[in-house]
Amino acid sequence: MTGSTDGYAQHPHIGGRTAALRALAAWRMEWPGAPRVIALTGNPGSGRSHLLTGFLMMCDPEFRKRLPLDDMDPSTVPPELPSPAVPSTAGLTAAQVLWLVAEHYNLAATAVDDVYAELAALDQAVTIVVPDVDRAGPVRAAGEAARLVREVLKPLAATETVRLLVDVPRPLAVELADGLPYGSVQIIDLDEPQWADPEGLVRHAEAALSPQAAAPALPFTVDPAARHALAAAIGRRAGTSPLVVELAVDSILMAPEGFGPADEQYLPGSVGEALDLHARRLGADPQTLRLILAPLALAEGDGLPVEMLARLVGAVAGRDMSETVAGAMTLAGPFVQPGQADGDGGPTLLRLRHPAIGDAVRAGLPNVRAAQSRTAMALLEAVPEQDWGKADPYVRDHIAAHTLEAGLLPQLLTDPGLFVHADPVPLRAAVEAVSVEALGAPARTYLRTAPLLTRTQAPTVLRAALLETAFVEDGLHEYADAVHRLGFDLPWRTLWSLPVTGISAVTVGSLPGPEGSATPVALLVVPADTPGARPVGASGEAGGSSAVLVHSLTAPATTLLGEADPQQVRLPSEDERAAAPLGLSRGADYLRVWDRASEEVLAALITDTPFTAADLSPDGVLVVATARGAKALRIRPRAAETSS
Repeated sequence: MTGSTDGYAQHPHIGGRTAALRALAAWRMEWPGAPRVIALTGNPGSGRSHLLTGFLMMCDPEFRKRLPLDDMDPSTVPPELPSPAVPSTAGLTAAQVLWLVAEHYNLAATAVDDVYAELAALDQAVTIVVPDVDRAGPVRAAGEAARLVREVLKPLAATETVRLLVDVPRPLAVELADGLPYGSVQIIDLDEPQWADPEGLVRHAEAALSPQAAAPALPFTVDPAARHALAAAIGRRAGTSPLVVELAVDSILMAPEGFGPADEQYLPGSVGEALDLHARRLGADPQTLRLILAPLALAEGDGLPVEMLARLVGAVAGRDMSETVAGAMTLAGPFVQPGQADGDGGPTLLRLRHPAIGDAVRAGLPNVRAAQSRTAMALLEAVPEQDWGKADPYVRDHIAAHTLEAGLLPQLLTDPGLFVHADPVPLRAAVEAVSVEALGAPARTYLRTAPLLTRTQAPTVLRAALLETAFVEDGLHEYADAVHRLGFDLPWRTLWSLPVTGISAVTVGSLPGPEGSATPVALLVVPADTPGARPVGASGEAGGSSAVLVHSLTAPATTLLGEADPQQVRLPSEDERAAAPLGLSRGADYLRVWDRASEEVLAALITDTPFTAADLSPDGVLVVATARGAKALRIRPRAAETSS
């Protein structure tokens, strides 16, 4: 699409949009009177992402060298400046997007409010471009796009040192602009006449119909006059939507038989019409096409594994559709895009070529929640032996999103295996979208542990270990035991947890008993008013400001030895500690237990609240304290390697 207007060459990626490009270029060069904030919006499929991508090509100092900028309208070309910050939003949370901005500008902030304060204190303005706000969040039904606007983009827009350009759905564009000073913000709606580009749509269609673009040789592709006439008709019918143009052209070229280019009634005016007209031209029921696409419209993440499509189509339809799906390549082709998980070599995934197709399919479903419910049940049935360790990665990582939209998620959140095996990023997002009151006790434990799992990107075994100890902390011992039954070699077993605040020191030792026996204990230094504790002063006398709790080292949390005299507790000598097989090292938010002989780390414990104290017994029981309380973990020694 390199045609010219008024003697200027078109942007080779965009092929039009002169008015919008002029406004964006003026914003980029800080032209007098240009707004500081621009919200680029329009209907799904209006070409927002396409326009923004083309504009960013000209904002990149290296990429712009490949463009014919000297031949283009100078008023559409931004000046050569350092690249703006362009944080990706696809699949990310609002917080993740903000920290991408902070990282781009090397901010020292460690808290959200500090990011805005540091940006406001900069000597010169910074430029931030945020594309695809509607694709934010790891879970569609969690409403992350709205959260991104309210919690990140509005504060950025209110920061005078920030020049902001965002690609955002229309309702959120209005919300973003609300409250900003007059003249500081502009909404560019690509469906409004002043920003629409009907000539660009015709050029787009004509280029796609050309044999030079690999279109097959047909009467209306090889004949320039016929090609232009058809392109003009497609553009007229498409209104303001480049996506409808693309779908119309692809539908015609994929199945040209029976197409009459002289009759515009065979050309779509919307995405929904593109679906229905394509099906009718192929002699299929439009509802059949919509059913085939329904699982993709309900899918999460990067796409649906191809082998699951027939099962889920049947689930949504309520009948076996496997034969129909097997022969549906031409029927579904214009609307589907294949891909691979994890790059080359991963399983084949199917996804819709544009979210607007999903919107049209979902709008045609009688009941989206019911369709999601049937989809979720089919996915659950596909888990071998109901073992999440054997589940397909798509099912394992996205079942929570499906059940969230189906209204069934709280019922699912009772399985420790799911908590351990599922990707914590989408699972956390789904759980956070449910009111806390609707969550059971194990789900609430997961909810408070999830930030630690996502922040550290903990692998599966570490997730299991952290959840095991969290369940013990919350008194859910049966769930901790269930984690151990999952078959992992966990680095520890949590023996007990004591919810006592204000612990300033812990020490392990032993309490002498009759006939030379001894009871392993933990001494916890706590505030003087702690129930069950023995007050001690600076000189060891009663009446001091601190006290000591004596707790069995290995028995359950209820085993407080209230009658025990802390003065009678025997502490390990330095020689005993030095001779112990395990060593302990500590940071503010981590502890490591290592084997002295091999210097191998046996256990790495991390926390979301700083450790206040820790001690390790000679036989490998680790006692740690945080603001939440104290707990004891028996460290599992690494099994000795044997050789024959």
